[in-house]
Amino acid sequence: MRSLRNRLAFLFFAITLASIGVLYLYIAPQLESRLRDEKITQLREAAQKTVFEVAQVAGTIVPTARLEQVVRQTGDHANARLTLMRVNTIGGEPQPETVSDSASGAAALDPQIAADAARSGRTETGSQATSAGPLAVVAMPIRQDRRVTFVALYSTPTSDVEGNVAVVRGQILIAGALALALAVLAGWLVARALAQRVKRLEQAAEQVAAGDFSRPIPVDSDDELGQLARAFNDMQRQLAQLDRARKQFIATASHELRTPLFSLGGFVELLEDEELDEETRRRFLVQVRMQVERLRKLTVDLLDLSRLEAGSLELRPEPVDLSELASAVSSEFEPVLAQRDAHLEVRLTSRPVEALCDPVRVAQIMRILIDNALTHSPAGTDIVVSATRDDGYARLAVRDHGGGIERHALSQIFEPFYTSNDTQGSGLGLAIASELAERMRGRLGVESRPGRTVFTLELPA
Repeated sequence: MRSLRNRLAFLFFAITLASIGVLYLYIAPQLESRLRDEKITQLREAAQKTVFEVAQVAGTIVPTARLEQVVRQTGDHANARLTLMRVNTIGGEPQPETVSDSASGAAALDPQIAADAARSGRTETGSQATSAGPLAVVAMPIRQDRRVTFVALYSTPTSDVEGNVAVVRGQILIAGALALALAVLAGWLVARALAQRVKRLEQAAEQVAAGDFSRPIPVDSDDELGQLARAFNDMQRQLAQLDRARKQFIATASHELRTPLFSLGGFVELLEDEELDEETRRRFLVQVRMQVERLRKLTVDLLDLSRLEAGSLELRPEPVDLSELASAVSSEFEPVLAQRDAHLEVRLTSRPVEALCDPVRVAQIMRILIDNALTHSPAGTDIVVSATRDDGYARLAVRDHGGGIERHALSQIFEPFYTSNDTQGSGLGLAIASELAERMRGRLGVESRPGRTVFTLELPA
């Protein structure tokens, strides 16, 4: 029973067997009871229509032959056996006594129902078991001088009811046996088809676990398993993308770390030369310092990106005046601007530009954007930082007048390690800035053409 196929087949069998059991044990007895009640109802209606015939001669002075003739004729009209009983009272209790019977020689009937009718003065019905079989009985009281003096006892066999019910039971058993066979076969076939589809999912899951993302599951229906197959294929595609991104991340990170490390190793070997003059040594030390700074920045960027992807970077949003923040961050770049003979202009509105954000992370985004503008712009280029508010959004924009970004690269610049120039930067800054903006329910966009590039950070105001 560990097999889904066998379980489903057994479930079909159990449901069908339970249905047959309900039909056999509940419906058939109910049918027998209803047929018997219907038989008694018909007999009672016939008795009510014919009892006046025997009531006219009961208790009168007529020949016995005439009385028996009337009883037989009345029984024939009612299509039943008619037994006329006189009610004798002994000790205050009615004691019915048979006077005439339309079925002469037949087994005597139990007078209890007749006694009940005489006692209550109402029509009584019931069933009796005789040697000839079960009978439906109706006792009709006959009154004379406001006293029940006779009881007309109508009876008819109910063996045909039992026969009909027996036929129904037999048909239920035959049909049930066929239904059970069909249910087991159909259940086994359906379960087999379902088990094969589940098996495909199992095999696909094993392939994915082994790192093979190249075989999607064929979707052959719109049912729950079909929807599961679609969801599995979507998961497989996402896992394939993540796997490619992971491999690319590892390869690129290894390359980015290896380059400055090899460079540092080479400079250290050169610095070990005792005959190296001071100016060359100083120049080498400057290069070493630059490579160390590059390693430090790359390490920090990798840590930030890892924390963002893991969802462990905590944000502390609060109302922030972006105008003040833009001025403060821009002032940090004055030494770099002086070295590159560049100018940074901060354009602010007369009114505060407030947004709900984490000021530390917004400042980090601005540093990335300004540093990116300085890195990819020629010396002497002007950079403009502006803060505005419009349509329920606060916007920070950084504009430079460099060479611009190629059109095909615009959709990739926010991907980790992507750089339009492999000799500059690690390609992590813009990816971190974009992810930070999304975590603060904002968006980082870019517009670029030759001679003008604008990065815009939108945050809910």
